[in-house]
Amino acid sequence: MIPKRKYGKTDTKLSVIGFGGIVVMNADARTSARVVAEAVEAGVNYFDVAPTYGNAEEMLGPALQPYREKVFLACKTERRDARGAREHLVESLKRLRTDRFDLYQLHAVTDVVKDVEAAFAPGGAMDTLVAAREEGLVRYLGFSAHSPAAALAAMEKFDFDSILYPVNLACHFKSRFDQEPLRMAASKGMAVLALKAMARGAWDSANTRAKREDYPKCWYEPCTTRDEALAGLRFALSQPGVTAVLPPGDERLFRLALSVAAQIETAEPDFAAAEAAVEEIVPIFR
Repeated sequence: MIPKRKYGKTDTKLSVIGFGGIVVMNADARTSARVVAEAVEAGVNYFDVAPTYGNAEEMLGPALQPYREKVFLACKTERRDARGAREHLVESLKRLRTDRFDLYQLHAVTDVVKDVEAAFAPGGAMDTLVAAREEGLVRYLGFSAHSPAAALAAMEKFDFDSILYPVNLACHFKSRFDQEPLRMAASKGMAVLALKAMARGAWDSANTRAKREDYPKCWYEPCTTRDEALAGLRFALSQPGVTAVLPPGDERLFRLALSVAAQIETAEPDFAAAEAAVEEIVPIFR
C-alpha cells in the first residue's frame, strides 16, 4: 500500500501519491470510474481537482462518489472576488456530488498584486473561503502557487493549512525556486503538497527524451522512466513539510508514480547524484 503522512499540524493522513483531476479530464464516465476505483484500491486517498480542468469535475464526481467518505477531496478557485469564489465553490460541490470539501484553495497564485492583494482585499475571495470554513462547507484552507514572491506574500497574510507548490529537482538545484517558500511553510507548520516532482525539464531542453505529442496534458517534459520518477518523487518527499505529491495528469504517468510508491521511503535521496543528473536540464521555472 502507498505510505501515508500527516497533513501539516492535523491528525489527517494523506497518501504520499495524490490523484490530480486532470487524469480524468477528457475521459469518459466508464474510464473515470475504473481509474478512480483502481487508485482507491491501491491506497490513494488524496484527490485534487479544479473547475478549470476541463470536464474533470464532471468525471471525478460520479467516479468518486462511492468512496467519498474514505478520501480527502481538495478543490480550488481562480476567482479573486468573494462572489466569484462563492459561485465556483457552489458549482464545484454540485459537480463533485459532495456537501463539503476537505481542502479549498486559492488557485494559481502568481502575482502579488493581482492575486494575493486582490484575494485579501475587502470583498475578496478570502472572505468566501473563511466563511465557507465557518459554515462547514470546507475543512481546511490553502492555496496553490507558481511564484516564490506570491507564495511568501500569501503565507504572510494568513495561516493557511497547506500550500500546493512545485518541488522539483532541476528547479531546486538550478533556480532555487522552492527553497524560501518551503522554509516559510515549515516554520508555520503548514503541509506542503508538491507539484512537478515528475517534471524532468522544459520541452526546449537540448537533451529532451520524450516526444511532446505523446504527452498532450504536460506543458513540460515528464519523467517517463522508473528511475527518474522515483528520484523525483523521493526528492520531493524528502523536503521539509512535504506530505504528498500530485503526479502529472497523464494516466500512464500517474500509474508510474503508483508503481514506485512503495520504494519512495526505503532509501534517502542521493542529493549529489540528483544534482549531477539535472546539470544539463533546463528547469521549468528559471
